[in-house]
Amino acid sequence: MALQPWCGLEVLVTFWPANYESSWTLVNSVSRRGIGLHSGAESEVRLIPFDKPGFHVSWVDSKEPPIPLSLNQVRESQLCTNLLIGNNCLSTVEHLLAALAGCGVNHVHIEVSGNEIPLLDGSAIGWVEAIEEAGYCMVDEHQPNSFPLENSLIFNRGTSVIAATPAERFSLVGIIDFPYGAIGRQNFAINLTPETFVKEIAPARTFGFRDQHERLIASGLIKGGRLDNALVCDGDRWMNPPLRFEDEPVRHKLLDLIGDLAIVGFPKAQVLVYKGSHKLHADLAAALMKNCPESRLCFD
Repeated sequence: MALQPWCGLEVLVTFWPANYESSWTLVNSVSRRGIGLHSGAESEVRLIPFDKPGFHVSWVDSKEPPIPLSLNQVRESQLCTNLLIGNNCLSTVEHLLAALAGCGVNHVHIEVSGNEIPLLDGSAIGWVEAIEEAGYCMVDEHQPNSFPLENSLIFNRGTSVIAATPAERFSLVGIIDFPYGAIGRQNFAINLTPETFVKEIAPARTFGFRDQHERLIASGLIKGGRLDNALVCDGDRWMNPPLRFEDEPVRHKLLDLIGDLAIVGFPKAQVLVYKGSHKLHADLAAALMKNCPESRLCFD
């Protein structure tokens, strides 16, 4: 496979990077097509090698240059992360961004054909497979995906809490507590690297609840939700077992957190989240951008 001339060291790897201390893009373009969780509409995403740091988005029917993602594009939404990019809205970006950042890719052009990222199987593993298919290329410009955190940060929304404490590397602790017997209270901790992300987090699928289905449909949400792209909890049981992990729900919550932090990068910190939400994740991301000038993926 031919490497782009701007690929710096021109190193093609078939393994995952050891950490988040280097900069990587893709060797070849790769695409995936599927339906969106909330819109139910089909769309396609093409991941393209790029020589500028960060995640840059364009639409196939637009002549405008790719626009870099930044926190000021995040809009409040229910059950997913939405971005207002120029005059376009792009929904449910968290799984794709988690896959890119989690695998260590931090220079990429994302070309989309619709207004919602395809859900694929409800996890990030389909995007990981796409990245692996495209191949890695090290970028000469040193723009690591990780940056130091000087002081502890903590935020809450009601009974939900998120806290970041300075550490030597990026690690996560997730805790969830649901009044459904099939889930209950779960916790999971991980020292995040591209390899551990791929093995322990990326396969975890999104989940929902049977008793909330009609209300969400009436609200115009989850039109694309199916038993083959989301786990569905029905009280004390799952409607579509088996689970990929015994604690798959809490792992998926950490997947969402990784995707919501991807725009600013990963702090060298232990991040603990109890009953997380996209809004709570955004609180931490904004504080990281404000307090850590080395969080280089954000272009506000």
